[in-house]
Amino acid sequence: MRVLVLYSHPVETSYGAALHAQVVESLKKAGHDVDDCDLYAENFQPVLTRQERIGYHDYPENTAPVADYVERLRKAEALVIVSPVWNFGFPAMLKGYFDRVWLPGVSFALEDGKLSPTLRHIAKLAAVFTYGATPMRAFLAGNPPKKIVKRVLRAQIKIGAPVSFMAHYDMNNCTDRTRADFLARVKAEMEAF
Repeated sequence: MRVLVLYSHPVETSYGAALHAQVVESLKKAGHDVDDCDLYAENFQPVLTRQERIGYHDYPENTAPVADYVERLRKAEALVIVSPVWNFGFPAMLKGYFDRVWLPGVSFALEDGKLSPTLRHIAKLAAVFTYGATPMRAFLAGNPPKKIVKRVLRAQIKIGAPVSFMAHYDMNNCTDRTRADFLARVKAEMEAF
């Protein structure tokens, strides 16, 4: 299975980098063809420009500025997102990826005001996130990243596709043990993906 791994963290020595490395290693060990999309390493430009917004609905011209990323998404049979959660949301880099790549004609069709998902070829979805907040604080804030994965993205991929959401909460108070345990969980889930 061709798996697109979206990774969004600027620090190569971070725990997020260790999670990313584990995801890629485990997916490859399981026999998957991994397209490792490290947004920072690839110098992805997350800002939707004024001109891109003006032509947002003009398919296929809207895909020209991000054609390579669109092609990678179209070839994916599964998607794994590895990212920190900052201020109860995606980092600007990851948010910008969704704004610029998941365009009309790419992730959805819009005809007569009706939206139709167009990523039905993606048969599995997983998210590996780290939060500074506790689970309760994330819950009280509405936990937007979890809702985006479990509701919004789930609705755009294959109907009934399995969705895995893994989060290490309370990174501000984590220990070597909590990090190791979460890394082991990620390893196991990705090897079974």
